[in-house]
Amino acid sequence: MGKTVREAEPESEREGLRLRARLRALYHGGSPTAVKFRLGIIVLDLIIVAFFVAAPILKDTRAFYVIDYAIAAFLVLDLGARFLAAPDLKAWLKRPLVWVDLAVLATLLFPVWLANFGFLRVLRLWTLIESDFFWRTVGRRYDDTRIEDLTRAGTRLLTFIFVITGLVYATFRGKHGIDTWVDALYWTVTSLTTTGYGDISLEGTWGRLLSIGVMLGGVSLFIRLMQVLVRPHKVRHPCERCGLILHDPDAVHCKACGKVLCIPNEE
Repeated sequence: MGKTVREAEPESEREGLRLRARLRALYHGGSPTAVKFRLGIIVLDLIIVAFFVAAPILKDTRAFYVIDYAIAAFLVLDLGARFLAAPDLKAWLKRPLVWVDLAVLATLLFPVWLANFGFLRVLRLWTLIESDFFWRTVGRRYDDTRIEDLTRAGTRLLTFIFVITGLVYATFRGKHGIDTWVDALYWTVTSLTTTGYGDISLEGTWGRLLSIGVMLGGVSLFIRLMQVLVRPHKVRHPCERCGLILHDPDAVHCKACGKVLCIPNEE
């Protein structure tokens, strides 16, 4: 009997190793099957983000909680698979993007108790676009290009707008003119652009502090987006001598130390 148990243990370990190897090939590999698998995950993620954006409008429908728990099940499987596929588990757990996804998952698993934190779900869009998973799949040809910089900057601004909109709607619903989700979105955009028409204003200390934060954070993100649009594009190519990463696309020498560079290009 003891021999049977000892024989079963190595077999279960081998099955676990094979499972991790298959998941690692799907999540990190470059085969056509792996790319198609990751594209499917990304499409589902974008559909989920669209649901998160529309959640305040759909919240009173019967199907809301069914979809909510279905998305939670998907995220549990996805995070579990990413955990098993990670080359370094400790390094994976230390990534901020992972903890943001766990916070999103918590709002899905406990929608009643964490209803006021539902706006955090939109952060899933940010974690998707900021991940290497996305750029290895969809943006392989655009990696380290102006398109990647524009996509990241635009996504950060868009995520900021929807997160603040959700926060305002959850906190001030029924007060200060915030009656619908569109009212919250309207206030966020007018505050971010410092237009301030005055028809909707958040009163009190908390409202004023939030307004200040939205103006400072939103303007900073908007300026960053404009900088990416206007400034000359830089390529990432670490200098072996001084470590400078960003260089002009046609640079021959490092502008910091003068070392000769050999930057790959398609010309």
